[in-house]
Formats: sequence, structure tokens, C-alpha cells
Amino acid sequence: MSEAKTVEPEQVEQPVPAYSWYALSVLVLIYVLNFIDRQILSILANDIKADLGVDDAYLGFLYGTAFAIFYALFGIPLGKLADSWKRVRLMTLGLTLWSAMTAVSGFAKDAATLTVARIGVGVGEATASPSAYSLISDWFPARLRATALAIYSSGLYIGGGVSLAIGGLIVDNWNRTFPDGDPFLGLAGWQAAFIAVGLPGLLLAVWVFTLREPVRGAIDGLPTEEDPHPFRGFIQELYTVIPPFTFVGAAQRGLGSFAINIAVFLAAQVAAHFITVWLGSGQGIIIAALGNLIGLEMPAISDQWALLAIGYYAVFCWASALRIRDYPTFALTWGSPAFLCTILGYGTVAFMAYSASYWGAPYAERVFDVSKAELGFWLGGGGAAGGFLGVILGGRMADSLYLKTQGGRIWVILFGLLSPIPFAYVQYTTESWALFLVLNVVVGALAASALGAAAASSQALVLPRMRGTATATFFLATTLVGLGLGPYTAGYVSALNDGDLSAGVLSTLWITPIGFVLLVSALKLVPKANKTVVERATAAGEPVGAKQVTAS
Repeated sequence: MSEAKTVEPEQVEQPVPAYSWYALSVLVLIYVLNFIDRQILSILANDIKADLGVDDAYLGFLYGTAFAIFYALFGIPLGKLADSWKRVRLMTLGLTLWSAMTAVSGFAKDAATLTVARIGVGVGEATASPSAYSLISDWFPARLRATALAIYSSGLYIGGGVSLAIGGLIVDNWNRTFPDGDPFLGLAGWQAAFIAVGLPGLLLAVWVFTLREPVRGAIDGLPTEEDPHPFRGFIQELYTVIPPFTFVGAAQRGLGSFAINIAVFLAAQVAAHFITVWLGSGQGIIIAALGNLIGLEMPAISDQWALLAIGYYAVFCWASALRIRDYPTFALTWGSPAFLCTILGYGTVAFMAYSASYWGAPYAERVFDVSKAELGFWLGGGGAAGGFLGVILGGRMADSLYLKTQGGRIWVILFGLLSPIPFAYVQYTTESWALFLVLNVVVGALAASALGAAAASSQALVLPRMRGTATATFFLATTLVGLGLGPYTAGYVSALNDGDLSAGVLSTLWITPIGFVLLVSALKLVPKANKTVVERATAAGEPVGAKQVTAS
């Protein structure tokens, strides 16, 4: 690394091959389907609530925590695999899994089965973004990465919008044709919708498999040879992040590490029990089923807090192991205040954004007299348009400001945190259907503006070989803070207030001051961190000799 250098002018202006744009379009399509399968739960929520006899807190848990914990935890070893194996193959396998599990969701007859199926969706979808972020960083030069990542991220909003439109049409038509369920399997409309959006992913997986794998790091002048043992790191990560393998992994690091690991696990579960008692959440469906399976009476811990406790414990295990096994990567991620402030700051944006996007359809269905098809068309179309425009314009704004100041991208994240708040308040208090729809577009666009900037910022703070792991860490904040807590918080508050989703969604605004402090800190820390990536990696023990690019 003694030969570190900055990006030369000819590198800055290097052309982008047409194949890169073609491949990016396929990745966008994958992400569209990713969020159709994930977000369709929103338009189906009220029907699931009625058929399965669950409350808003469970619906928030199902969409948020049940998905988020496994998405985040498996994203860590899969992020490592994305750094060492064929990323195209990894995405193909993941797409096949999550599409199949989405279809399985359609055959669920109870809450426990539906929860397990959604967990499977989370595991499969965990392959997508670590692979895609790493591929995009090898298909596009540094000057266009925020834009390319923003275009990829637009699939989030397109898929979210399309899911509402498709889901609404399927449910209305199915229930009209089969009011008592179809004569063969007795499926309700919400079940048919899951199956209808899950099966096409199996066909898309065949197309994805045809993409060409780029040479890792070549576009930055840092071609990296393929890892001869790509699954070794993946298996090691399983032992550092997936319980109960984590106990074995900790024991391998010594008696002291094992004792600390056990203490953290027990403390997390005790905290989950007390939070359950404090909030009156009650024993969870999965916890009760586990007790029946092993023949033991389980403690009063809700699925929400038990899974979150496992999630945060697993993150502790992973970070502890990473510190010992790959200190340079640890130093540039967990050991970097700039990196942590950036990803956690965006996590607070996601906390509010996920809540509003998920609960928008159930709220509108309860408050306004509209059919699911009409609701899905207008709310889904507006959300897709707003999110798409917001993420694209936000990405371009982030790239433009970055050329002027190293902290330019952080300003865009801060804008995405603060600007939606007054519009969201009016949206969830108005009695006008038309105004609700207009504000849905506005809020979606403003919140979406932060995503490309946050993704590019996290990639710029690490070396090329660390990008998959950095992406997994970035999504930990997005999922464990945003998706794992936001929708459940709104659903829990709604359940306490007799189904008042207005109070539920607006209750998530309390996190704004925390996000503000984190992002203001990032504004001060990121410029210096961007300029010293190579130096900090070298100081942390990164092998000397490889050329590194310090501007990205």
C-alpha cells in the first residue's frame, strides 16, 4: 500500500461500457422484484389481520423484525461471500430462494407459518444488495457510483409501488370471483397475491445467471485475483454471527471471549424479557411454538424483542470476531466514527421511511372509502414515482455536491431526514384523500433522496476488497434500526390506541433528533476519513504493496 495514489484525470473521465448499463438494468429489475415480494405485505395487511386474527403490532413485526433480523444476520456471511465468490451466482441463488418463499407465504394458514415463510424471504433477499453494490462498484467509475447506486436503489420504490397496484388488483378480483376461497385449495385473495408475485422470480433467476462477472477492482486499477477458497470465509462468518454456532466461534477465540459471549447473550435475553413485561407485549408465536417443540415452558418474551435481542447479540459476535480476524476491515467500519455516524444516521431516516411506506396502504384503507385496486393504483403509483424521482435526483445531487466538498453526500442524507417531517405530519392527519395522495409522493421523494448518498458514502470509506462487508454493515443499520424497529413501533402504538395508525406512524418522528446529531457529526468526520482510507488501513495492518485509490 506504499504505492497509494489519487485518481488521475483520465480515470475520472473514463467511459462507461454499454454492458455496464445493461447489467445495471437487470440489477434494477431484480431489486424491483425484491421489493414487490417484500412490500406487497402492505396492501395485504388488513386482510391478513382479519383472516388470522392478529393485531397491528404483529403486522409490524411480520413486515419489520421477522424479515429484518434474518435479512441483516445472513447479510453478514453473504456479504463476505460476495467479497470472495461469484456475485452473479450468489444473486441467482438468493433470487430463487426468496421467490420460492414468497410463494410459500401464499399457502400459510396461520401466523406461525407465515412468519417462517417471511423469514425465508429475508434470508434470500440478503444476497441481493451486497452482491449488487459490489458489482456496481466494479462496473462504474467512482465519479458515477452514487448515480449508479441511486438508479439501482430506484428499484426499491418502483417495486414498492408496483406491489400495491398488483396486490390490490389480485385481491379484489380474486375475492370477487371466489368469495369463499377458490374451490381447489380454498385460497383467499391475499394468499393468491403472494403466489402470483413469487413465481415470476424463478424465471428471472435464469436471466440473472447469464450476466458476466466483472474483474473485482479492475475499474479502480486494483484487479483482485479470485479467492481460491471462497466459502471458507462464509463458513467462518456463520460461526461468528448465527446462533448457536456463535458459541463455538467464541470458544475458538479463547475462554475469555467465550465467557463474554455467553454474558452478552444472557444479558440480551434478560433485556428482551423486561422490555416484553414493561410494554405488555406477551409471549410470541414463535417462542411459544419453540416451547411446544422442545416440551418446555418458555419465558414471557415476545417474538419482537427476542429476535431483536438475538440480532444485536449476533452483531456483537460478528464485530468481535472481525476485529480479531480482519482488523483492517474492522478499523474502517466498526472502528470508524465517520462510518458509524453515516450508516446509523441513515438508519434513522429508514426508521421513519419504512414505517410510512408500509402503513400507508392499511391506513388509507381504514380512513378513506376506496377499493384495494384503486388504493393500490394511486398510492402505489404515486409512491413509485416519488421514490424514483427522489432517489435519482438525490443521487445526482450527492455526486454534484461531493465534487465541491467531501461532506457533500452527508448533506443530502441530512436533507432526507429533515425535509419529509412537516409533510408526513399533514399526510397522516388530513381527511382529504387527494391531499393524502399528493403528500405520499412528496414524502416518498424527500425520504428517498438520502439513499444513494448514504450507500455511496459507506462504499467510499473502505477499500475495494471490503465493499461487500461494508454493504452488509450498512444494511445492519438500515434493518436493525430502521426496518426492525420502525414498523413495529408504529404498529404497537396503533394497537395501544385501538388501531389508530395516524398516532402510530407519527410516533416514529421521535427519532429525528438522534439522526440529526449523528449526521452533523458525520459532516465533521467524513471529509477527513475519505482522504485517509489508505493510511488508516495501512496503520491497521493492511498488507503493503497493492495500489489503492483514495478518491471514490
